[in-house]
Amino acid sequence: MQVVLLFPGQGSQKPGMAKDLAEAFPAAKAALDAADQALGVSLSKLMFEGPAEELTLTHNAQPALLAHGAAIWAVVKDTVRPRTVAAAGHSLGEFTAYHAAGLFGLQDAVKLVRRRGELMYETGVQQPGTMAAILGEMSRSVEEICEEASAAGVVVPANYNCPGQIVISGEVSGVEKAMELCKAAGAKRAIKLNVSGAFHSPLMKPAFQGLMMALSMANMQKSMAFPVYTNVDTAPSTAQNAVATLANQLVSPVRWTMEIENMAAAYPNATFVEMGPGSVLVGLVKKIAPNVKTMTCGTATEVNALLEAVA
Repeated sequence: MQVVLLFPGQGSQKPGMAKDLAEAFPAAKAALDAADQALGVSLSKLMFEGPAEELTLTHNAQPALLAHGAAIWAVVKDTVRPRTVAAAGHSLGEFTAYHAAGLFGLQDAVKLVRRRGELMYETGVQQPGTMAAILGEMSRSVEEICEEASAAGVVVPANYNCPGQIVISGEVSGVEKAMELCKAAGAKRAIKLNVSGAFHSPLMKPAFQGLMMALSMANMQKSMAFPVYTNVDTAPSTAQNAVATLANQLVSPVRWTMEIENMAAAYPNATFVEMGPGSVLVGLVKKIAPNVKTMTCGTATEVNALLEAVA
């Protein structure tokens, strides 16, 4: 059984996440304890108990999701790593993928994504922006619509999640104009998202510079156990170009549809396993590559099911 690992991004967090893992597996508890120690706060308590409003804050949600993925990986890696052919993560999930591949230790990784969340939030305060989900097929391309709407304010495609689901990002005026044009072009719905900034757009340039600095100071290995496909260029990355792809991701679209298409073509017989709370990525994979086998692995029960399937 070949395995492709998938790690979710912001939005998948929820109170209670990883609690049963910590109770069932000493390795998961040790990983969560290490994340707490690295940050100097009880991130695990926030993950287990909430409140949801605090957990959802960008600088908390990002390390929480990485810690959850790392806790799962700590339990399954000895069994699953020899079968793993590739990994990918949606937005911040790409950091978790690199951790699983061995590029970053857990404490470095969790500090990096905490800093990433802080930078994104601070940039959103300095340069206010928003994002919107566009659902349904349209008679015009989203790129063409965003270009036209940019006369009202900066707006770009931010997440190519799956066919019929694209997220746009930019200045409020630009996003609102693009939402109007998308509806006129046949979109079923255009929904503004509850986010603190225009992520994956040029408005994140100040965060890009800060993240480059943080990445340059991180302790990174020179090789990885398996390739990580990147949001920016949808191709497998090496340890040598990881810094550039992780930083560029902040100001570039998440090309998830093409990323999954490329991995499905490269590994048609692999099982794509989502490692984190929920099943958002598995849902997208089924729309992008319906023939791909999938599993979710976020709870203790699902961990045991994966270990049994791989054994």
